[in-house]
Amino acid sequence: MAEKDLLLSIDNGTQSLKALVFDAGGNLIAREQVLFTPYFSDQPGWAEQDPQVFWNALCQACQKIFTTHGIDKSRIAGVSLTTQRGTVVNVDKNGSPLRPAILWLDQRKCYDLPPLGGLWGLLFRVTGLAGTLAYFQSETEANWISKNQPEIWAQTHKFLLLSGYLNFRLTGEYKDSVGSQVGYLPFDYKRLRWARAWNWKWRCVPVDPDQLPQLVTPGQIIGTVSRQASRETGIPACLPVFAAAADKACEVIGSGSLDPSVGCLSYGTTATINVTHRRYIEPIPLLPAYPSAVPGSHTMEVQVFRGFWMVNWFKEEFGFPEQQAAEKTGVAAEDLFEHLIKDIPPGSMGLMLQPFWTPGIRTPGPEAKGAIIGFGDVHTRAHLYRSILEGLAYALREGKERIERRSRTPITSLRVSGGGSQSDLALQLTADIFGLPTARPHLYETSGLGAAIDTAVGLGIHSDFETAVGAMTRSGERFEPDPSNHRLYDELYQKVYKRMYRRLRPLYKKIREITGYPE
Repeated sequence: MAEKDLLLSIDNGTQSLKALVFDAGGNLIAREQVLFTPYFSDQPGWAEQDPQVFWNALCQACQKIFTTHGIDKSRIAGVSLTTQRGTVVNVDKNGSPLRPAILWLDQRKCYDLPPLGGLWGLLFRVTGLAGTLAYFQSETEANWISKNQPEIWAQTHKFLLLSGYLNFRLTGEYKDSVGSQVGYLPFDYKRLRWARAWNWKWRCVPVDPDQLPQLVTPGQIIGTVSRQASRETGIPACLPVFAAAADKACEVIGSGSLDPSVGCLSYGTTATINVTHRRYIEPIPLLPAYPSAVPGSHTMEVQVFRGFWMVNWFKEEFGFPEQQAAEKTGVAAEDLFEHLIKDIPPGSMGLMLQPFWTPGIRTPGPEAKGAIIGFGDVHTRAHLYRSILEGLAYALREGKERIERRSRTPITSLRVSGGGSQSDLALQLTADIFGLPTARPHLYETSGLGAAIDTAVGLGIHSDFETAVGAMTRSGERFEPDPSNHRLYDELYQKVYKRMYRRLRPLYKKIREITGYPE
């Protein structure tokens, strides 16, 4: 009988789903990726997708990993799932979706909701946080569905995150990981459980407790693969399915960051900086520390919402020559941008970019807009591209300093994952801007690896998370900061970048008042 020594991870991102097989040493044995259209928009700003698209991709990827790579199914010891955060699915009593999933990218809002009353309402008004509460209410997908599609909400048996929906399809049980709970739900981030009955969050959303899944701690068993799921996916029936966490949380441990002194940067569609803490510390007041992929721990996170999406924005708006060359040569346009800026000096000849193409709730404020200052006749689109990379790193350095002030723990090294981590130039300028040694993990698939770490600990292959992370992760190429570049960047950061938002904020507000954008 074959030894059960392999771990299957399913990683459902925004644009694709991957099935990944790892061994106990964190080595990637096999990988299959299924691409899909990220979303469709029936209205401007909407982002929706048929949940069946995600399940079909999961089935196809898992079937292919067994048939194409010759993986012996009997060697698979367990499976776990990590997904994009904040995507929600309404299902009926049969577990069938009632409407398309609303993705985390969706920008619709629900206005004209009654303000919170009673003592909670008074408390928010007295503390000057009524606006924050109104923002929470307007962003809550359940509020929009309940108000605009009441017939759908009336039929909603369970209101699930994408992770909960896919776990249900795999096991037939309405269970989800504590580590996946990132969204506008009545979740207690400090205690890592559904909020208590008296909590104000229950009064801001139409969700009842019985509409939510049972929560399972990362590394514990959610259920076993059902016979129906086995027929559709090719995964052996009765295989244990372990709770992992959301993609960013899995990236953190998959990058080897368990200690708060190690900052984990994610250069993905949303750019983030995260650290793992045993204590609950809000990186920004009233913005929660999210659940970690490690039981009882939290990830302090500061994000730049559009992040490395800006690279795609640049490609679409300014990268036509590279797109043409990519079609002829088969080399990705993003790789050609590296050549475009190889001779552009650090600091982009004074071109400074503030990457707030999409505003945030607290930092920056909802009135924020992107800005580029310092243009001169020497500047080209190459300078603009480098200033995008630098601007994202400046914003994440600001996030690092917020985390350090709140946690009182210095960050002394960086790990970088996500699509942008494949750029040597991006990693070198990150090291130079932060003034810290910066490394990419030994493999690219850090979300899937983080999920595999949860599975390995759950199975007892490794005795605890410290042992598992030590055995299954390691640093890849390392980038040391250049002292002269760091001095230049530090001056630009301290004397220009950190002052930009404060100086421009009144103008952003006036633009919003005059144009109504953003709402």
